[in-house]
Amino acid sequence: MTGLSHIGKDGRARMVDVSGKDETARTAVAEGALVCLPTTLAAVLEGRTPKGAVISTAEIAGVIAAKRTSELIPLCHPLPLSKVAVSIEPDDVLPGLRVRAEVKTTARTGVEMEALTAVSIACLTLYDMLKAIDRTMRITDIRVMSKAGGKSGDWTAA
Repeated sequence: MTGLSHIGKDGRARMVDVSGKDETARTAVAEGALVCLPTTLAAVLEGRTPKGAVISTAEIAGVIAAKRTSELIPLCHPLPLSKVAVSIEPDDVLPGLRVRAEVKTTARTGVEMEALTAVSIACLTLYDMLKAIDRTMRITDIRVMSKAGGKSGDWTAA
């Protein structure tokens, strides 16, 4: 267990001490999708859903979630976020909605968890707002697409 940064020498979970790290500009982008019936996607795009403005509500939920990540994920550092942008776009091929979050900070640790949390909660909000018209939906492919900054440098998914 010695290779895991969140596990101490005694085997107990701990928040990593990042006080010795330099503050640097950091960015992370995460994506995910909500797959649904074509009729559900059409209802969203035509504004015919029982719970109202589905996309804008889910985008706001994603922003709020990113800001509260350290309250939701144990051992996650609270970070001063300088940008959280959540966008949801229709995709006829899925069919469904693609969710993307970009998060930025200047801090001692990265914002991958904040981007993943934003996407996850946006997808869950979409599901909640659409479950009355489509029980077949599934949330899929949530992952980090890229990160920049910090000691480990930049990374982009293949």
